Amino acid sequence: MLNPRSTAGQVFIVQTAIVVLLILAAVTTLVVQAERDAVKEGRRESVVAAQSFASAPGLVQALRSRNPTAVLQPQAEAARKRAGVDFVIVMNTEGIRYTYPYPSEIGKMFVGTFKPALQGHTVIEQAGGPPLPAGKGTAIQAVVPVTDAHGTVVGLVSAGITVKNVAKQWLPQLPIALGAGAAALALAAGGTTLVSRRLQRQTLGMSPTELAQMYEHHDAVLHAVREGVLIVDADGRLLLANEEAMRLLGLPEDAQGRPVRELGLPEEFTRLLTSPEAVTDEVHLAEDRLVAVNKRPTFPDSGRGGSVVTLRDTTELAAVSGRAEVARERLKLLYEAGVRIGTTLDVVRTAQELADVAVPQFADGVTVDLLDTVLRGWEPTEEAWRHLRRAAISGDQEMIPLYRVDEVVTFSATTPHMRALREGRGVLEADLRQARGWQEQDPDRARQALESGLHSLVTVPLRARGVSLGVATFYRKGNSPPFEPEDLSFAEELAARAAVAIDNARRFTREHAMAVTLQRSLLPREQPDQDALEVAWRYLPAEEGVGGDWFDVIPLSGARVALVMGDVVGHGLHAAATMGRLRTAVHNFSTLDLPVDEVLGYLNDLVVRMDNEERSVEAAEGREAEGVTGATCLYAIYDSVTGMCTMARAGHPDPVVIPPDGAVTCPDVPASAPLGLGSYPFDTVELHLPERSRLVLYTNGLVEDRNRDIEAGLEGLRRALEAAGGRSPEETCQAVIDALKPAHPSDDIALLVARTRLFPRSRVAEWDVPTDTAVVPSVRARCREKLREWELEELGFSTELIVSELVTNAIRYGAPPVTVRLLYGRSLLCEVADGSSTSPRLRRAATTDEGGRGLFLVAQFAQRWGTRYTTHGKVIWAELTLHDGPFAGTGHTAVDVLLEQFEDPSG
Repeated sequence: MLNPRSTAGQVFIVQTAIVVLLILAAVTTLVVQAERDAVKEGRRESVVAAQSFASAPGLVQALRSRNPTAVLQPQAEAARKRAGVDFVIVMNTEGIRYTYPYPSEIGKMFVGTFKPALQGHTVIEQAGGPPLPAGKGTAIQAVVPVTDAHGTVVGLVSAGITVKNVAKQWLPQLPIALGAGAAALALAAGGTTLVSRRLQRQTLGMSPTELAQMYEHHDAVLHAVREGVLIVDADGRLLLANEEAMRLLGLPEDAQGRPVRELGLPEEFTRLLTSPEAVTDEVHLAEDRLVAVNKRPTFPDSGRGGSVVTLRDTTELAAVSGRAEVARERLKLLYEAGVRIGTTLDVVRTAQELADVAVPQFADGVTVDLLDTVLRGWEPTEEAWRHLRRAAISGDQEMIPLYRVDEVVTFSATTPHMRALREGRGVLEADLRQARGWQEQDPDRARQALESGLHSLVTVPLRARGVSLGVATFYRKGNSPPFEPEDLSFAEELAARAAVAIDNARRFTREHAMAVTLQRSLLPREQPDQDALEVAWRYLPAEEGVGGDWFDVIPLSGARVALVMGDVVGHGLHAAATMGRLRTAVHNFSTLDLPVDEVLGYLNDLVVRMDNEERSVEAAEGREAEGVTGATCLYAIYDSVTGMCTMARAGHPDPVVIPPDGAVTCPDVPASAPLGLGSYPFDTVELHLPERSRLVLYTNGLVEDRNRDIEAGLEGLRRALEAAGGRSPEETCQAVIDALKPAHPSDDIALLVARTRLFPRSRVAEWDVPTDTAVVPSVRARCREKLREWELEELGFSTELIVSELVTNAIRYGAPPVTVRLLYGRSLLCEVADGSSTSPRLRRAATTDEGGRGLFLVAQFAQRWGTRYTTHGKVIWAELTLHDGPFAGTGHTAVDVLLEQFEDPSG
């Protein structure tokens, strides 16, 4: 009865399951009914307890007392115990508890619905709250209002009982149900035992029906399986052979009952079937099939002899296993391609990754040919298909004569490559000896390829977004099997994945090239004309996105030069465009001859204004605000007459100064916040730079990247500058770049090296002028003498006129002291300084005006003129060209007449 395989055991198990289900149903019914009654009773008791306590005398006065808890907590606990409920809670109209079985919960918010009670209704609900003396569980609680004599709700009372408490009502009935179930189970066991014994006495053998069914089942299984079955007796006679065995061995219809040796089987099969030895998974050839044979004795313990032989056709299994293995290798290769192809945004490198990933797992050689427009980042066009450039080769290039990398290949219309491009699908050439179009492309090269063992190819277009970027060609040679149609499908899948990566790289190349072009167009193209500094620079864009680095060399008046080095935060076209705007602004501010701190202050205001404008536009267009997130800048002015350099920096790295003795030092320029991040004053520092000192400015891309912190980069810069010794700025730039440039720069690198020069004292003339217009002729005379000394007599007239006008204006409208200075360099510079900060204005005088023509004359005779302010006043300067100037002569009668108006008769 306890054996689950016997009929009695199975009947007993079914009966036991039925009894258990009945017991569970009865217990469930009791529990449900008890809980329903308990909930009903709990609702009634909760309402009665809550209403009784809410109607208690003095409750309203207690609620309005200064400490309701002290009065109500003992009363609530006494009422809870008398009523047999689990809690009685008194709360105010906002749901704050005044009483609770646990004092720690007093003062907290009531857990449950109480707002309808504020309208005079009774609320009954099930809710879980804080711990209760009865234990955890779902509480059945009632909330009733407490009203005063006028009917106003002044508080709330809640009473409740937990389901755990009331559910005890069904526990006494549980033994009755379990006892009845046990009795039923005992009766089922007794009945099953009696039936089992009776069946054992009556079924000593099987009935004919059961025997017939068993035979039918065995026969159906024997002839339905895809495995041959043979039974051979001890005498070597074939007793049984199913249909699969007859098919595999080619047995005749009357084979059963005949000796095995008379069946005409191959000798090895005849010997195997008649021998007594056991066989396990031996593979034998039966005509064109591979048959796996297993053999075991039929009755090994009875000594009757005979054997059972099973045959299994492994030919299809081997083929299927081979195809499955190939499919697994192809899936593995596709996964590897997804990992290895497209690791960078470089078109050529991505093409090489495609070629490398297919060799040798799929092909013996691979070539990738791309359109020139793709390599440059442009959009591909059909007109460029005839001329492709070899971008990548993988495999044994010596054994397979192919066009070399970077060679332009012109495919004819009949080649597989052009057909693949034209049709937009792969082309298979399983036998290259029959591929006429391929051979006609280059007969000599094709002959050499065939002689080297090349025998088949697959060429597929690299298509992305419906456009062909080029072709990838896969070759096999030697003992490798020729390509099949399945290989063509795989090659197309591989090329499709690679084409997406190549197109992404192409689009990045286009954006990168545009940004680099814009960046370079906004940077200085050539050295400006100036005598103060010998300058060299380097600019290297980032590998994966151009930044906003910029630099500038701006000649100023007074043999001075402004040096600028800046870096806009971010990358791409936005950063490059922002850089261009800032560089233009620096040029404009420099033209005004502003001090360095004022230039940075105006730049800071400009960056803040640009940021606000862009954020407003982006917010109006519904785009995420990007704006200008800041910029760094270092601005320096070098005066070659005095050798003084004034500089300030806004968040930019410290410059490096190398005196003539070769010591590498950092001048410790005060660091201010980057531009656009605040309205702070910019501190300046003044340095005296001896002649042939080198000033090195750079951006952080030179000394910092993802693989090197800035401290290590600065130390490397120091060592590189020390190793450069006294080299020229050009050589120093190259030495620093060679030493510090990373293999794959992630940020732009800008470097500027300037070697100082001092203006020759022999070409500087300076003297003070008394504040009396009578001295103007003597000033002109001294200018004339100095020009004669410098052999610049041809500029005498223009210089005297300009100095005369400027000195006269300084004496009449300025303040002392008045100073005249002439600088003879690439041009002749005339400067008149006075102590006034008022700026002269150029205007066109009317015919009746007595004055107003002086600056007009200065502007006409000078190549450039302007005003710059100093700490002690201002300087008005004018620059004249040395040779072939527009007014180098003296044959202007009208000018002479005007000049005579300012002449002193005694001069």
